[in-house]
This record gives sequence, C-alpha cells and structure tokens, in this order.
Amino acid sequence: MVVLGLCGAVVSGVFYALAAWNDSSPIVALTLLCIGRLILGAGQSFAGTGATLWGVVGSRHIGRVISWNGVATYGAMAIGAPLGVWINHIGGLKLVSYTVITIALLFVLLALPREAAKVTPGKKLPFREVLGKVWVYGIVLALASVGFGVIATFITLFYADRHWEGAALTLTIFSCAFVGVRLLFPNSINRFGGLRVAIVCFAVEITGLLLIWSAALPLMAELGAFLAGAGFSLVFPSLGVLTVKVVAPQNQGSALATYTLFLDLSLGLVGPLAGVMMGYTGVGAIYLAAAVLVSVGLLMTLRLSRRGITLAQEETLSSRQ
Repeated sequence: MVVLGLCGAVVSGVFYALAAWNDSSPIVALTLLCIGRLILGAGQSFAGTGATLWGVVGSRHIGRVISWNGVATYGAMAIGAPLGVWINHIGGLKLVSYTVITIALLFVLLALPREAAKVTPGKKLPFREVLGKVWVYGIVLALASVGFGVIATFITLFYADRHWEGAALTLTIFSCAFVGVRLLFPNSINRFGGLRVAIVCFAVEITGLLLIWSAALPLMAELGAFLAGAGFSLVFPSLGVLTVKVVAPQNQGSALATYTLFLDLSLGLVGPLAGVMMGYTGVGAIYLAAAVLVSVGLLMTLRLSRRGITLAQEETLSSRQ
C-alpha cells in the first residue's frame, strides 16, 4: 500500500512536468495539473494509511503510533510550503515536478525492503460492518478536518484578498503548531482519554478559525493558524484510538483505513464547496463557516463523552448488584 501510494506521487510529478512543458496552452496545463493533484491525493491516502498500519497493527501504543505518523506528515508540510515556494521561484513548475519525482522515487526505494504489516488471524469483517462501527468517529473527524482544509486550500487567497504577504509562512505556522503539540503532549491521550482530549482540541481549533475570520492584521491570522493547528493536532489520534478499539485486532487495519477515509472525503469536499461559497460571501466567510462546522463536531464529541459516562455508570451499578 505504501509503495503504491509513493508510485502515485511519482506519477503526479510526471503530470506536473507535462503541465510545465505545455505552459503555452493554459487549459491543457491546468487539466494536467488537476490530474496530477488527483493522483497525488490518492497516493497520499495509500501511503499515509499504509505507513500508519505498519506500526498500529498489533501495537499497544496505538495513540503514539498515530501521533508520530502525523508528526512526520505535517512536519513535511511545514518544510514543504516554504521550500516549494523557493523551488518554484528559482526553477518554476519544471523544477518542482522534478523534485517531486526524485523525492518520491527515493522513498519508494526505502519502502521496498520493509516487511508488510503482520495480519492478526481471525474473522475479517466486511467493509459495511466496519463502517457501521466507526462512522460516528469518522463524521467527527471529518468536521474537525474542515478547519485544516480551508486553511491549507484558501489561506493564500485570504491573504491576497487583504493584500497581505506571508501566506506560506502562515501554513508553516499551522504545521509547526500541529507537530509541536504532538511532541509536547505525547501521553495526553493515554492520561486523559481520547474524548476529553478531543473536546479541548475542538475548542482551541474553533478559537483559531474565528481569529482568522476576524483578522484585521496578518499577526491575528498567524495566531489563528497557530491555534487551529494546535487544536487539530490531536483530534485524529484521540478519536483514532477509540476507533480501533471498537473492532477485534484482526480488523484494526480496516477500521483505521475506514476512519481515515472520512478525513480524505472531508478535504475533498471542502475545496469545491468552500470555493462556491466564497464566490457569494467572500473568502473570509469560509473561516466562519468552518468554525460553525467544527462546533458541530464539538457537540457530537460532548455527546459521545456523555454517553460514555452513562455507560460506565451503568456498568458500575450492575457490578454492585
């Protein structure tokens, strides 16, 4: 799965190169770029999920494994945003495409010698049953991911609309906050529980999105991106730990992959839907709308937490009788 995803990144780089060589025809170049982006998105999904499963399957430290995977992913984003701007500045899209191809090929070579994740023997649940067990956590994750989606996709347009500079730096700040929280609080999920951590994270992310929406200065937008990144940081692992616990060990890989699917779907839908909304309301309003959707995720998490407390109380009463 990882190798397949990385090969997708190689192919996407090839489409970027083709787009660069067809810059005299904007429609053809844009079409090639879109195809490359679609392939890269699919490849990233395969590579990210597969790499996580290397460590999750059979592990007692699921939360840590998911967290470290996110550190690597968003650490790369933090580096990649300014690096991509610099590479594009000195060599244009052609150099960007060659860089993508080279890096992806390098990691294909690194991934090939690794053994596949060990599969725990036992009955495998069909996708429909796995989906029925994890969909609630997936919906909450999808709502939390809206904030990340609008920052990653529209922060450049947001800055351009306000005639500011430093959009790439803001994305880097988001990624650094994301990585920093995971490094500073590696045991928070085990200590406080996934739902409690998720509730705090939602509140912080909402605050960050509202700051971006109301930003009158670049500093306010940067602070908002910092808080949004810090808040979003532990949502995935905190809910992911709960997700893999609702199925037997032999189905943990399927559960995690299904759970991750909601993140991908959210990011895939946020772009076009927010783009349509932006045409009517302006770019700033999409951050307010994102804050509202993340608030819905917070309410769902509070309900899950309350239901968990109720179930625990019922179990305690049953044990006493």
